[in-house]
Amino acid sequence: MTEILKLFEQTALSVGGIILDIYRAGPDVRLKGDKTPVTEADEAAERIILSALARDLPEIPVVAEEEAAAGRLPDISAGRFILVDPLDGTREFIGGHDDFTVNIALVENGEPIAGVVYAPALGTAYLGAEGKAERLAVGASFEVSERRPIRTRLRPPAPCALISRSHNSEATIAFIEEASIPERRAVGSSLKFCLLAEGNADVYPRFGRTMEWDTAAGDAVLRAAGGITATTNGAPLTYGKREQDDAPFANPNFIAWADPHKRG
Repeated sequence: MTEILKLFEQTALSVGGIILDIYRAGPDVRLKGDKTPVTEADEAAERIILSALARDLPEIPVVAEEEAAAGRLPDISAGRFILVDPLDGTREFIGGHDDFTVNIALVENGEPIAGVVYAPALGTAYLGAEGKAERLAVGASFEVSERRPIRTRLRPPAPCALISRSHNSEATIAFIEEASIPERRAVGSSLKFCLLAEGNADVYPRFGRTMEWDTAAGDAVLRAAGGITATTNGAPLTYGKREQDDAPFANPNFIAWADPHKRG
C-alpha cells in the first residue's frame, strides 16, 4: 500500500504544471452530454494520469471521469479498482477559485482504502491509507517540501459545517439548521473532506448529485484520519455502484463526519 500511495502522490503532482498553466492562461470550456463543464485541463491531466497508472499498475482497472463520460468503463468485478478525477471542482477552476483538486483513490470491496487529493493552486496535497493521513506542502517545482501527520478533531461545542460553493442545496441548509450547527463555510471540490481530516471542521453534508470519482480520494483521506462518510441511513458510503437506476458510479446523499462518535 505504501508503494501504491507513493505512486498516486507522484502521479497527481506530475499534472500540477499543465493544470496551472491552463488555469493562468484561461481555459476553453465546453459542456459534456450531461451539461457539466469540461476543459482541456481535465482532459490533458486525465491522459497523463491514465498513462502512468497503466504503466505502473496495469493489473488494476481504472474508472476515470472523462473516460466514463465517453462510455468507456472497465470491468471492476474483481472488487479492486482505481477512481480518478483529474480536475475536481471544474467550476471553481473556471471561476478563478483556487480550491480545485486532482483526486486518485484505490477502492477495495467497496471501501476507499487509499487516496491522494492535490490542490495545485494552493500548493497543498493530502494523502491517507491504513489509518494514517498526511498534509503535504508542495513547492513551485512540484516537489514536496514538508509532510505533516493530520487527524480529525473531537466535535467541539460549536461545530463547523462545510458546504459546496457551487452545488449547495436547500436540503443541506435544512440539515445544518436542524442540527443547530452555528458555523458554515463554503469550499469547493474534495478539499471539504480534507479540511475535516486535518481538524479544521466537523461535518460535510451533501444532499445533491456527486459521482464516486468526486469523493473517493477525499473520503479515503478522511477515513484514514479517523472520520467517516455515511449515507443518510447511517451506513458507510460504498464505491463500485456500476449497476443502478440513476447512473453508473453515482453517489446517494451522504454526510461526512470528522468525529464518527458524534453524528447528528
